[in-house]
Amino acid sequence: MKSRKLFAFIFEAVIAGLAFAFVLQLLFRPEAFDIPKTVTFVESRTPERIDAGGSGGIASYAFAVEQAAPAVVNIYTKKIITQRSNTIFDDPLFRRFFGNRGLPAPKQRIENSLGSGVIVNETGYLLTNNHVIEGATEIAVVLADGRIAAAAIVGTDPESDLAVLKINADNLPAIAFGNSDELRVGDVVLAIGNPFGVGQTVTSGIVSAKGRSDLGLSTFENFIQTDAAINPGNSGGALINTQGDLIGINTAIFSRSGGSQGIGFAIPSSLVKGIMTQIIEQGRAMRGWLGVDMQDVNAALAESFGLQTETGAIVAGIHTGSPAYQAGLKVGDVILSAAGRPVYNSKTLMNIIAGHPPGSTLPLHILRNGEVYNLEAVMGERPTPQRRR
Repeated sequence: MKSRKLFAFIFEAVIAGLAFAFVLQLLFRPEAFDIPKTVTFVESRTPERIDAGGSGGIASYAFAVEQAAPAVVNIYTKKIITQRSNTIFDDPLFRRFFGNRGLPAPKQRIENSLGSGVIVNETGYLLTNNHVIEGATEIAVVLADGRIAAAAIVGTDPESDLAVLKINADNLPAIAFGNSDELRVGDVVLAIGNPFGVGQTVTSGIVSAKGRSDLGLSTFENFIQTDAAINPGNSGGALINTQGDLIGINTAIFSRSGGSQGIGFAIPSSLVKGIMTQIIEQGRAMRGWLGVDMQDVNAALAESFGLQTETGAIVAGIHTGSPAYQAGLKVGDVILSAAGRPVYNSKTLMNIIAGHPPGSTLPLHILRNGEVYNLEAVMGERPTPQRRR
C-alpha cells in the first residue's frame, strides 16, 4: 500500500517537473524577447462576388484608388512646446509674492505628429485638417511617389477644421472633386490616408449618415458619417467615391479605445471646396454675420411664445450696429425661418447665416408678440474667433 502511494507521488512529481520545464522553455527562450524579424501573412481570399445587374462580377475598387491615391500625401509636422518645469511657478498667488525673480527658464521640447493631406491642383495647393498643422513650426509633405517637399501654410479655418497648404514641385497629381450633395446613405466610399504612420492605406465602407452635427468637433458641422476605417494619422486624408472623386476630408472618429470602431466623420467636399477657394483667393474663410445671441426653444418657452413645436431660435441679445440691429430685430423675437429654410434651433440658424456671404441679403420670417413679420438683413462678415490661450 505504501509502495503504491510512493509510486504515485513520484509519478506526479515527475509529470509536474516536466510540465514546469516545458513552461520555462516557452517563456524564457531567447526568441521570446526579440521583435519578430519576419511578418506572417494571412492567406488571400477570393473577393466576394456581388450580383450587379446579373453580371456576378468581382467587386473591386482598384480603378478608383488608382485615380485618387497619387494625390493623397503624408504630412509630418514639428512643434516646439514651451513649458515650465513646475506648474507651481504659474500659480497666481506664487507670482503675486515672488514675481519672476529666480524662476527657472521655461523648457522647450519638440513634438512630432503626423497626418494626411490631398493635392487639389497641379500648382501645389493641398488640403488637410487644421488640427493636423496647428502650431507647427515645420511641415514636411511626403508624396505617394516618395518625393519630399516643405509646405507653407496658405490659410486656415479653425471653425471648420480645414487648412490649405502649398508645396513647390513638378508634375503633381491632383484629385478630382466629386459632388458630396449627391451622396446617398448606403453608397460605397473609400478612405485613403496614413494611419499610425504605416504608409498610404485604403479602407472601404459605406455612407452611414449625412449631415451629422452637434458633435463638438468644430463650430460648423455637417459631417458625412462612414464606417470606413479611419484611424489616427488619417486626419486630412481623402474620402472618395467609387469613381475616385473626392467627396470628403477625413477628420475624426468616435472611439472609446482610440482606434477605429466604425464611426468616422468627413467634411463634405461641397463645403470644403468653397472654404478652400476663399482661403486661396481671400486669405481667409468669409462667412455671414447677423450679430445676434440666440437661444433654443424648449417646451416651456414654446408654451410661453404660443408655438406649436419646439423649433425656432429666440433672439436673446443684439449687437449694437449689427445687421440684426439695422434690420429691426428685437430681443424676444423668434426666428422661424431664414432664406426660406426652416430654423429648427440656434445651430441651424447659425449655419444658414454663415452660408450667406457678407453683403448679401438674408430674408427672415419671425414671430413677435404673437404676430408674424418678414424682415431682411444685409449680412456683415463674421468676426475671426479669438484663439484660446
